[in-house]
Amino acid sequence: MKNSKRPPKEFEEKVVRISRVSKKTKGGNTIGFNAVVVVGNKKGKVGAALGKASDVTSAIRKGARLAKRKLIRVSLKGTTIPHEVYIKKGAAKLLLKPAPKGTGIIAGGPVRAVVEVAGIRDIVSKILGTTNQLSNVYATIEGLKQLKTVKGNKV
Repeated sequence: MKNSKRPPKEFEEKVVRISRVSKKTKGGNTIGFNAVVVVGNKKGKVGAALGKASDVTSAIRKGARLAKRKLIRVSLKGTTIPHEVYIKKGAAKLLLKPAPKGTGIIAGGPVRAVVEVAGIRDIVSKILGTTNQLSNVYATIEGLKQLKTVKGNKV
């Protein structure tokens, strides 16, 4: 056997949700899977996508590949975000607030997944609208896009 060492992954992947979906067809039911995947490099780049396939592993792989195409750059101020942001995207309403160093990530599941892989270590957030995880992931990405850079901070 070869002793092959894999190079470290450039991006970290997090699966937020896996759903089993079924479609009625003439021959019966067709079963498939949806996977909401978030990818990031923990240094300010993050992306999210929905992968659909007939089996779970393919859906996750497809979601990760699509998320890598949709990467955005996030403005950071140390270990937190530069300012407060309120996002309304569809039914999702979200509040993201900067937090002092050492606070940690105080956020719900979908928001937590996005900010962790983005490299944000101190943040406070609140989901105010829908409980739909995909909507909340997309709203978080939209909120991180709206962040302005702080003067003197290299992004």
